[in-house]
Amino acid sequence: MAGRSASTERKDNAIVSAAGASGCLSCGCRQDMGRRKYCSIDCRQRLRRTLNMRTGLLRALNVRYAAFYFTDDTIILDVLPFGSREISSFLYPRTDNKKPAEDFRSMADMLGNAWWDERKRTNKKYLASRLVFEQAHHNGSKADQVQPLEIRIPSIKGRSLIRLKLGKSVLGSKELHSVIKSAYRQQAMKHHPDRGGDSSAFRKIHQAYQELIEWAESPTFIRRRGFPDKWFYDGETNRWVQPTPRREAS
Repeated sequence: MAGRSASTERKDNAIVSAAGASGCLSCGCRQDMGRRKYCSIDCRQRLRRTLNMRTGLLRALNVRYAAFYFTDDTIILDVLPFGSREISSFLYPRTDNKKPAEDFRSMADMLGNAWWDERKRTNKKYLASRLVFEQAHHNGSKADQVQPLEIRIPSIKGRSLIRLKLGKSVLGSKELHSVIKSAYRQQAMKHHPDRGGDSSAFRKIHQAYQELIEWAESPTFIRRRGFPDKWFYDGETNRWVQPTPRREAS
C-alpha cells in the first residue's frame, strides 16, 4: 500500500490525470483511441467481470457506494460505507506490464484475505472491517464526491443518428425537427435511386428519419447513475457499472 504521507498528493494527481481522461477507461491504452472510451469491447468486459467478481469485499465492508479509477502509476478505490459521511480511499501501485484489472484483483485479494484472517482470529466482523479501513487513506473527502450523478440518456437507436450523419448532441436542440429534416434531405439526395443511389441504403435512411422524428415528437430517456471516467459500484444492487457519458445531471 502507498504510504499515508503521500496519499493526498497521489489522490489529487489521480483526479487530474486519470488514465481514462485520454485513454481506454478499462486499461489506459492510448494508442489509436481517437474519440473512443475503450480500446475494445472485450477489454471493457474483462474489467467489469473482475470488478463484479470482487464485490464480496465491498459487501463485507458494508459499502454503499464506490468508485474505481486509475492513473499511470496508481489504482484508486474510493468507498463510502452505509451510514458514513467520509470517503475511505484505497491506493495501490500499478505493476509494470499489468492492466488495472489485474492490479485491482491483487489489491482486493490482499484486503479480502486481511479481512478474513482478522474475522477468524476475533470472530468479529466489525473488527475485521476496522482493520481493513485502517489501511485506507482518509483525507477529509466528503460523501458527495462518491455519490453518483443521475443522468438522462436519450433512448434512441445510435444507428439512426449515424445514418443521418448526426451526433447525439443534436437531440437537445430546440430546432430538432428542422435539424433532422435537413440531415435527411442531404442524405436522401446522395442515396436516392433516381440519382443513382442504392435503394437499400435509401430505405435505411428513410427509416432512420422516421425513427428520429417519432422520438423528437415524444422523447424518451434512460436514467443512469454513475460517474464520467470512473467505474461505479452501488451497494443496493451489488454491481459495478461502467463510466457514464459526459452529460449534465438531470
